[in-house]
Amino acid sequence: MMKILMLGWELPPHNSGGLGVACLNMARALSRQGADIDFVVPYKAEHPGAEFMHILPATNLDPIYRYGGGSYESLRILEKIIPTTPGANGLVSIRDVQKTYCEFTEKYLKTAKPEVVHAHDWLTYEAGIIAKTHYGLPLIAHVHATEYDRAGMHTGNPLIHEIEHEGLMLADRIVAVSEATKRIVHEKYHIPLNKIDVVYNSLDENYEKTDYHFSSDAYKYVTSLKSRGYTIISTVGRFTVQKGLHNLMCAAQLAIHKNPKLMFVFAGDGEERNELIELAADLGIAKNVIFTGFIRGQKLRDIYSISDIFVMSSISEPFGLTALEAAHHGDALILTKQSGVSEVIWSALTYDFWDEEKLANEILAVAENQALRESLQQNVSREYNQISWDQVAKKCLKVYNKAMKHKRF
Repeated sequence: MMKILMLGWELPPHNSGGLGVACLNMARALSRQGADIDFVVPYKAEHPGAEFMHILPATNLDPIYRYGGGSYESLRILEKIIPTTPGANGLVSIRDVQKTYCEFTEKYLKTAKPEVVHAHDWLTYEAGIIAKTHYGLPLIAHVHATEYDRAGMHTGNPLIHEIEHEGLMLADRIVAVSEATKRIVHEKYHIPLNKIDVVYNSLDENYEKTDYHFSSDAYKYVTSLKSRGYTIISTVGRFTVQKGLHNLMCAAQLAIHKNPKLMFVFAGDGEERNELIELAADLGIAKNVIFTGFIRGQKLRDIYSISDIFVMSSISEPFGLTALEAAHHGDALILTKQSGVSEVIWSALTYDFWDEEKLANEILAVAENQALRESLQQNVSREYNQISWDQVAKKCLKVYNKAMKHKRF
């Protein structure tokens, strides 16, 4: 039985996106392979369904405050964004939480004896570095996204770049969620290609195991539009520059101009929310765009179920679990060539994120050609589950064994 220390920033149900979902499914699959996992999170909360591992809270913060309003918003990591609460104990910024997280990890390592440390993304790399440099433990740096991805391939936050670079340089092995991410790690951080293993994500196992029945109660208006011949196009994710939603909105205008029976559903929230609402109004398509706000669970699955087409418009998307979720619910997929999931889903239309005209034409083609839409839906349903989390776990174990050859003491 391999003893693993996992360092992560979120787990369901206290997650804001795919990172926590991937961590949970990966850990569950590893436990089925016999791994004994301690998982450190930066908050204190219950995690029903995660009893297969030991979840260790690094702080007493309520889970909502480990973001402090948005730990994925790079420019805000030093701001005073955590309010005074009983569990705060002087923590006021994401950097404060990270410092406490590192202190907790070091205290844990004084008595615990993990064989390998698996750190997920930059938020936990500093704690992973402590495990490597102070205790000689093999370090795996898992790259779900880089700062270049989050900044839409612009410069981003130099502090985060520094942390990412140090973590990737000191790691014994690096796991990238796609070949696209592997290239970014190699080209931007000058990491040797032979140090990086690509391990694709799989679909959330809860999608397979949980009973689900579509409920139109939350989306009666959309259901009524569909009965009147509208095609429903959805996108799901954080409203950030990374997701390319401005380009999608402009493509929506081009498509609606030719076919007014298109309804676009933007599910999510983020710093670009107000800009996108104003853009829809400025483009004259507000009546064809619905903003749901942040949703999860049944309401999110209902969005996938009611949609005909799912668009992933990201400027840079290391993987993109939402595409697999949409595929599970039978949506036809249109993905940017800059998304990692397009490497494993071949029955999807693709385009470059900036090519708004091509995206509009692809939306129109799928909306107006029932045979094409059904073909895409049927083919993608056979492809989305070709990668299982058990396969992911077996690949991770191989990576761990490679890393353990570098164990110092």
